[in-house]
Amino acid sequence: MDRTASHNLDTTLTSQSTNHLSPVLGRVRIVRVALDTPLPTLFDYRTEQSVTPGQLVQVPFRRRQIVGIAWELAQKSKVKPDRLRAISTVLVEMPALSEEWRNLIAFAANYYHRGIGEVALQALPGHLRTPTRWARLFSLSSIQCYRLVEGAAVSLRDNVPIRLRAQRRLAMELIESGVLDAQKARTLCSKASEVIKQWVAGGWVTIETVTLNSAESTFNVLNSSTNNDYAKHIAQIKVANIYKDASLTADVKSTSSSSDEKTLTVCQAHAVSTIAKAIDTRLENSPFTPFILHGVTGSGKTEVYLRTVAKVLQEHKAQVLILVPEINLTPQLECVFRARFPREVLVILHSALAEGDRAQNWLSAHRGKARIVLGTRLSVLASMPYLRLIIVDEEHDPSYKQQEGLRYSARDLAIWRGSHLKVPVILGSATPSLDSWKHAKKGRYICMTMPERGSPDAVLPTVSLIDLEIEKKRQRIVVQEGLSQQLLDAVRDRLKCGEQSLLYLNRRGYAPVLACDACGWVNDCSRCSAHLVLHKLERCLRCHHCGIESRIPNTCPNCGNLDLAPLGRGTQRIEEALSKHFPNARLARIDADSTRRKGSAQGLFEKVHAGHVDILIGTQMITKGHDFRNVTLVGVLNADAALFSHDFRAAERLFAQLMQVAGRAGRAARADSPGDVLIQTRYADHPLFNALIRHDYEGFANQQLEERRQASLPPYTHQALLRAESKKLAQAMDFLKIARTMAKISELADPLLSLWDPVPMSMVRISGIERAQLVIESPSRTALQSFLSVWIVKLRSLRSPVRWHIEVDPLEI
Repeated sequence: MDRTASHNLDTTLTSQSTNHLSPVLGRVRIVRVALDTPLPTLFDYRTEQSVTPGQLVQVPFRRRQIVGIAWELAQKSKVKPDRLRAISTVLVEMPALSEEWRNLIAFAANYYHRGIGEVALQALPGHLRTPTRWARLFSLSSIQCYRLVEGAAVSLRDNVPIRLRAQRRLAMELIESGVLDAQKARTLCSKASEVIKQWVAGGWVTIETVTLNSAESTFNVLNSSTNNDYAKHIAQIKVANIYKDASLTADVKSTSSSSDEKTLTVCQAHAVSTIAKAIDTRLENSPFTPFILHGVTGSGKTEVYLRTVAKVLQEHKAQVLILVPEINLTPQLECVFRARFPREVLVILHSALAEGDRAQNWLSAHRGKARIVLGTRLSVLASMPYLRLIIVDEEHDPSYKQQEGLRYSARDLAIWRGSHLKVPVILGSATPSLDSWKHAKKGRYICMTMPERGSPDAVLPTVSLIDLEIEKKRQRIVVQEGLSQQLLDAVRDRLKCGEQSLLYLNRRGYAPVLACDACGWVNDCSRCSAHLVLHKLERCLRCHHCGIESRIPNTCPNCGNLDLAPLGRGTQRIEEALSKHFPNARLARIDADSTRRKGSAQGLFEKVHAGHVDILIGTQMITKGHDFRNVTLVGVLNADAALFSHDFRAAERLFAQLMQVAGRAGRAARADSPGDVLIQTRYADHPLFNALIRHDYEGFANQQLEERRQASLPPYTHQALLRAESKKLAQAMDFLKIARTMAKISELADPLLSLWDPVPMSMVRISGIERAQLVIESPSRTALQSFLSVWIVKLRSLRSPVRWHIEVDPLEI
């Protein structure tokens, strides 16, 4: 929140204050509009048009025209009538945002102490915030589609060489779907238009144009009574990027065809029936209670989701919201839901979508046409007027907490939204967050445990530790590579059996440090308090915080020494080492570097599922949600660093990561392949590893909760963080000291509050900006919120060059 935002506001814009109000005469109406500013206020405008609360409007703000939301109507305004500015345009083509949605936004703005308009406008797709896009969004348009000629599938497949991967991918998609829109075709093959012309000449494909209302997207076509089969093809392809994989699709189709006949386990059946009762009793005055679906990896949580969603869609004709923590988890889950519910409209919402697609998908959810919405954390703020079920998959994942702008927790907002609507909220995880686990122990959440894998033949993997100290003494470890002989032997055995191995290292790049042995020079970033990471393949040094790059020096910049050595290991270095040990193995590396291009992550996961990869190396991107059917070995490298972190949540996160990545092993229903997990460590006696070997999440969680209770740490206390940023650290520290002194005055002092001393952040400098923080905590959430409401007003009055913001319930301290 920028201090300067509270000054020099346009005099014609007013807050919600009603002191000295002037009457509004005649037919002129007063509309209070939410605008994208950090101030917790609404702005008054006049209009002679008919305006409904929740409608989008275009208004003059200072010297420009911007989009706002008509939040409420008023009889009077603080501003004199002759100085009150008029609303320019009212977007009548879009249904007004519901009161339920506005209540959600108001709660988020109040709880996280942001401007109500700032939250509301940022929750909308970019095209809706741009008036010049309105005409295109809500006007008639057409899409070009490519249709496979009947009986041409075999000829088309045989005439596209396997070596032409993009064209082959385009052909297989067209063969499977029957019809493909031009936009999707371009994502599969950059030269799709030229290739399609050749296929048209060959008599395999025809080009057709479908006219539709772009605001309705392809859902008008889906609901049309004419051309129904063609509409189904178009809708299922246009709505989102479908994750296609030969082996996965076969599994999904089988599941779809036999979904009604598939027998649930006892635990699955209990979970489905319990949630079904909550859905049926929604309108009765029953207390709201979220559900924790605590199932081990592979226990069939997705099947519980599917059965519950089916009940909502079939019996209640409503909408369902499904949240996932990361974008790369959406394709596989999308494919499963599309196969189970082929006649339902499903849309995807996440930040990687093109702005036009995101706007159309959002509008479909807002109009109630999309009955299943699958997306990342921003989806929790989507307008869904018929919402009757919320599912938060991998609810423990810290990715649900936004780290910039409005620093909200999507999981927490999902729970509040479910409580407000009295609809079930399912929190699914093999390792629930300690916050949720505490609520379950107190009886506030209903915990449904599924301790065994869903298939009768599949069992949990065997977890073993490789003691690196012992391996080193036996000279069975390659020091530079960090790979023990025991792990290499296990990988070799899997290669002989035709099975896949997965190696997990949560550090990308080649090496985290490049150093000089002679003088001790290391490659520090000039803009951040961090080292430049060596990326050998790109032949550069790169900062993973600010993105600055530089060439790899030939000699030490400090002493001229020629012998510069990489210290530590990243995924690139492990990939290089494995290629030397197993030159004939097919390797794939999945991390933020290898998946920069759009669709690259999807392509790599497709190769793994199709069995075209023998050894997979990756970061946390591969730890959760993925169903690798042929992976029977998981190796974990360098997990010890998190054991001694200053962050009290480090152990919780490490346990969750290791449990999740261990769950990728042995997921196929084969009793003879239970799966093995090998963890390299120098601390084999650590309690965390002992609990992991036993798959004992409950014991680990209870022990962690007891430690936090004794130390008065969350979830037994509530925290907020005041962060200050400046080009000089002294300025940031001085601002925090003044803020702390201000908080101790009589009107703000509260015995339930504790304010820590201001300190520099662990990562002090990022992109040349120095950062410091001050922690406020209290055992009472109410006391903390009341204090923040008053304190922030006083902080805004301070004149300082420092930028600052408040974060409620921080995860990073």
